[in-house]
Amino acid sequence: MGKVLAILGGLIAMVGGVVLVYIVWWDQFKTVVFGCIPPILFLIGLVALISGISGVKDCIRSKKAEKEEEKTE
Repeated sequence: MGKVLAILGGLIAMVGGVVLVYIVWWDQFKTVVFGCIPPILFLIGLVALISGISGVKDCIRSKKAEKEEEKTE
C-alpha cells in the first residue's frame, strides 16, 4: 500500500508543479531556462574539446607504438 501512495503522491506533486509553473511562474520559469542555456552550451563545448584533444593524443600515441613495433621487428 505504501508504494501505491508514493506513486500517487509523486503524480500529484508533478501535476501541482506543472500547474504552478504554467499558471503562476511562467515568466520566471522562462527566465531560468533561458539563463541556463549559455552555461550548458559552454560545458558541452568544453567536454567536446577535451574529448577531441584526448582522441588526438590517443591517435599520436598509437602511431608511436606502431613505429616502435616496426623498429623492433
